[in-house]
Amino acid sequence: MDLSMNPFSSGTRLRDMIRAVRASKTAAEERAVVRRECAAIRAAISGNDQDYRHRNMAKLMFIHMLGYPTHFGQMECLKLIAAAGFPEKRIGYLGLTLLLDERQEVLMLVTNSLKQDLNHSNQFIVGLALCALGNICSAEMARDLAPEVERLLKTRDPNTKKKAALCSIRIVRKVPDLAENFMGSAASLLKEKHHGVLISVVQLCTELCKASREALEYLRKHCVDGLFRILRDVSNSSYAPEYDIAGITDPFLHIRVLRLMRTLGEGDADCSEYVNDILAQVATKTESNKNAGNAILYECVETIMGIEATSGLRVLAINILGRFLSNRDNNIRYVALNMLMKAMAVDTQAVQRHRATILECVKDADVSIRKRALELIYLLVNDTNVKPLTKELVDYLEVSDEDFKEDLTAKICSVVEKFSQDKLWYLDQMLKVLSLAGNFVKDDVWHALIVLISNASELQGYSVRSLYKALQASGTQESLVRVSVWCIGEYGEMLVNNISMLDVEEPITVTESDAVDAVELALKRYSVDVTTRAMCLVALLKLSSRFPPTSERIQGIIVQNKGNAVLELQQRSIEFNSIIQRHQSIKSSLLERMPILDEASYLMKRATSSQATVSLTKSAPAATPGGPLKLPNGVAKPPPAPLPDLLDLSSDDSPATTSAPTTEPNDFLKDLLGIDLIDSSAAGGAASASADILDLLSIGSSPVQNGPPTTSNFISPDHGVTKHAPGTPQVIDLLDDVKTACPPITAFQSASLKIIFNFKKQPGKPQETTVHASFTNLTSATLTDFMFQAAVPKFIQLRLDPASSSTLPASGKGSVTQSLSVTNSQHGQKPLAMRIRISYKVNGEDRLEQGQISNFPAGL
Repeated sequence: MDLSMNPFSSGTRLRDMIRAVRASKTAAEERAVVRRECAAIRAAISGNDQDYRHRNMAKLMFIHMLGYPTHFGQMECLKLIAAAGFPEKRIGYLGLTLLLDERQEVLMLVTNSLKQDLNHSNQFIVGLALCALGNICSAEMARDLAPEVERLLKTRDPNTKKKAALCSIRIVRKVPDLAENFMGSAASLLKEKHHGVLISVVQLCTELCKASREALEYLRKHCVDGLFRILRDVSNSSYAPEYDIAGITDPFLHIRVLRLMRTLGEGDADCSEYVNDILAQVATKTESNKNAGNAILYECVETIMGIEATSGLRVLAINILGRFLSNRDNNIRYVALNMLMKAMAVDTQAVQRHRATILECVKDADVSIRKRALELIYLLVNDTNVKPLTKELVDYLEVSDEDFKEDLTAKICSVVEKFSQDKLWYLDQMLKVLSLAGNFVKDDVWHALIVLISNASELQGYSVRSLYKALQASGTQESLVRVSVWCIGEYGEMLVNNISMLDVEEPITVTESDAVDAVELALKRYSVDVTTRAMCLVALLKLSSRFPPTSERIQGIIVQNKGNAVLELQQRSIEFNSIIQRHQSIKSSLLERMPILDEASYLMKRATSSQATVSLTKSAPAATPGGPLKLPNGVAKPPPAPLPDLLDLSSDDSPATTSAPTTEPNDFLKDLLGIDLIDSSAAGGAASASADILDLLSIGSSPVQNGPPTTSNFISPDHGVTKHAPGTPQVIDLLDDVKTACPPITAFQSASLKIIFNFKKQPGKPQETTVHASFTNLTSATLTDFMFQAAVPKFIQLRLDPASSSTLPASGKGSVTQSLSVTNSQHGQKPLAMRIRISYKVNGEDRLEQGQISNFPAGL
């Protein structure tokens, strides 16, 4: 056939096919070329065309590299391997390693051909078989052909020995039990002069040590002398152009030998002592002005740190790393910092000598070096150097990049808390951090600072004055504002009257009006942050008691928030206004200073909370299923069941647990106001006291119009009228036309999300309940791709309606609603229980939260 008429015949040259593929302008054209060529190759295979078999195999390998299927040509590889000529075998073995792998069943057919070629008289054919076996050897082939490979390790030809050693590595990895067959040959080959054989055999010895404990002990006895000789000869050898790299003789062999020495010397004092001298020689003679020399020095340091080296040798190794830190190459400095972190466990004092250089790395332009150096500095801190190191870090905090301030702030706070022995020094350092990077300080840090100030009565005056001055200088740092506002509210009279002055202080002039101005400015400046504004309102309320002349002005500031869209602030404003306006007689006792917070119990609670909480604000992966969720105020939620249980609640008989314990109203008020309330069943005085407290907060109280003053009526769940015990104040429904069967509950709340359940029951159908879920976003970022899932035990039927939206607005400026229909087939016998899972995205990052709801009202 004329090839010009059919360019895609089996006789087409490989270069012509490649040219046709490259000339294709679209993927469809390329597929058409490959399809036609594959059809021609199939036709040649069917016709048993032997003349162009090697050419067809070369084309198939190119087609395979393009990503197209070529399984139909696998048998052609075996036919080419079985051929007598070297060119055919070369193409056959190359196709075998490329088109097949050890999982292919057809590979079993080639074992016999490999065995014949391993015994061939032509060293090049033997080399082809060794290369193929080293690439695709399976466990069965390793057991069958290991004797031939072991025999080839003893041949005279260095290329054959090198390839046999590399093939032996594959065999030992596949069948570790065969390691003992190669121990003697590997040890004897360390006397070779050819560097190719040496580097292969050293790698084989390393693999033998990993595969067998027996081989490790054998090589420790028979290989250390050979390795010592190799390293000495290579280090002291004259210029050899075939092995020279940047003036270093064969750095690859250097590194392989050093790694094997580390493996042999690890945990063995005798072997380590034997190689100490040669390691010191390599560490001192190797030049560090070239990259090849630095690679050898780094491997030498790692070997010294890995074996039982002498203390002087370890100091030498750490000094080498110290020189690396002064190198201009960022990669060299980074690996030096990594190695110094490992060296901390071996010789901390030697690393301390390079503290100044490491501290300079914290200020490096490269972010990876900064972070690694900061971690190393954190490990270097101890009781003797904590103050100078902290000063350096705080000074750098002022000029550091915004992206780095979060990590730097966290480390400084951790160091100060861990090593602080002086409360005044601790207070000063935390004040500096709050002033420079208060927006990056975590909540538990400034909470701990408030606890410390509460316990340090001698420093309370100093604290409030220092915080007031810092607030005037840098009022944009959120955590600083919160701590300052809290202290001004608690210790405002100390600020104005300069009480408890320390010797290091100078008196400042602050009027009562100035203190109110500072809190008012913070209230207006942080118009978005609910927590800060709520703390400002509390501080203003307390200042109205501390500074009576400012009471009227403070009341005017508080009243401005009565119409606030945020319910929390609106409620606080109304209640605080009522206290100022109507309850002057009890205001001073109500607004006394907070009692001293128990520092020990807080620290224990904080430690427990940090272990049981998953942070959802890190750039790290989202919370894993089954992990604890982060809850406010340090309350750790009980760990939920594994993910399979979320979708199949089969434990119907398990007792219900309460995730949100209820509190009696009187207990809540007692805890809130610090007033001992008498039981409502006591005589008249108790009734009036309880009524006064309810009237104080303007909730649920109503004047009694007719009837006995000791009884009152309220709407019961079944819309009936129920008589209550004497002394209970009357509670009226604020929404007269809405009658709910069950009170709403907070079903779930984390640092980023709050879920409220409202219930509705149909008359005559006690088993059925309609749940209206309302989801509120507590973070400052919008939540997208929002999805709510729920699972219930088998005796409950659940139907979920679509949510009103998949996007939750930020900062509680809107909510998403969703309805659930629940049917409890064992109503009255088993309570309602539910597991929930909520997934969403924050700035494109996937988040997942889950929990269990067991605080459903009775009767569902």
